[in-house]
Amino acid sequence: MNSLRHNRGDEESKNSNVFVGRAKEYLKDKRKAMKLIRRATIKAGKNKRRLRDVWSNLQLLLELAKAWSKGEYRQIPYRSMLSIFAAIVYFAVPTDAIPDVLLGFGLIDDAAVIGFTLKLVEKDLERFKQWKEKKNSPQMIDTKE
Repeated sequence: MNSLRHNRGDEESKNSNVFVGRAKEYLKDKRKAMKLIRRATIKAGKNKRRLRDVWSNLQLLLELAKAWSKGEYRQIPYRSMLSIFAAIVYFAVPTDAIPDVLLGFGLIDDAAVIGFTLKLVEKDLERFKQWKEKKNSPQMIDTKE
């Protein structure tokens, strides 16, 4: 029984290493990263109702990935970006641990991975949100002369 658990742990470790390895590829290639983000955005849009618990934070996560890929926002540790892209890869790939074709169940693992990642990078996301709000707020002009 112990060896069965050990083997399952090895299999899970291999699977997570696959997603981390792919995430590293996306972090190196802006064009590939943007394509992945578009794919994830489309999938999220098609499943908005089923993703309602993580919807707004998933959108923020995708915005952060996009801003990072474009070079607009880089005030985040590499390890956090690696986690974010690994989660996006997991989400965007239809044949993950629970294939998306299993109606009603295919997004459960995706939402769990996204939720875990959101907790992991919570402070980074908050800093990005503040940066985004500051960037989008109108600048005050000094009228004193």
